[in-house]
Amino acid sequence: MDEIPLLRKCLGLLYSLVCYLFSMLVLAYFVGFIGPPDVPKDINSGPPTAWYFAVPINMLLISLFALQHSGMARKGFKQFWLQWVAAPIERATYVLCSSLALSLMFLLWQPIPLPLWDVQAQPARGLIEAVYWLGWIIVVLATFLLSHFELFGLKQALAAFRPHPGEASAFKTPWLYQLVRHPLYLGFVMSFWATPHMTVGHLLFAGVSTLYILMGTLLEEKDLVQLFGEQYRQYQRKVGMLLPFVGRR
Repeated sequence: MDEIPLLRKCLGLLYSLVCYLFSMLVLAYFVGFIGPPDVPKDINSGPPTAWYFAVPINMLLISLFALQHSGMARKGFKQFWLQWVAAPIERATYVLCSSLALSLMFLLWQPIPLPLWDVQAQPARGLIEAVYWLGWIIVVLATFLLSHFELFGLKQALAAFRPHPGEASAFKTPWLYQLVRHPLYLGFVMSFWATPHMTVGHLLFAGVSTLYILMGTLLEEKDLVQLFGEQYRQYQRKVGMLLPFVGRR
């Protein structure tokens, strides 16, 4: 009888590991989708579609990811979701759904290649590309400053092997989190906008995605206030939301 729970735990860990590796591949492709590295299909490649078809399709793709990413993160949905998904693999399943939603966007994205600016002169082009890569460095670093493997669901799957449940998440603000409350989102916004070759399609992606990040951040902050209470309210008063000293309450 004891072997069945152990088998389920091992399968859960294997499932979480597969979800993690898939999410890393999708994130790596994301870097090339909007930036310098070559990928099979980027934000400007593919046969162009009439803008009045491309815009609603792209808006739908971004909205689909936004609804999945924010909706599944809400406390009410998690309570419902846990009736069907075991707690140790709940986070990994969320990460898998996010990765699939992003993959769908990569696959179906309709390019609108009309250029808005194209910076070729140095050092301006080099500076823009440096900001782009700095944004991705901040994204990766921000995940490790808190708990990279918890964020992607591996820690929860490993915790199932422990005889006693782990302690509740403690409130902490390491390094970058003392400059802005959401350095992960700041890094994404930097990478979305820092391009030497801006097209209408890229602008649509950057603008709508930034708007989603702002809305999603406000929803996340409500959850964090509920979780940490006055401790997080004091943090809001001292540290800006996405920019240092901007957005303090």
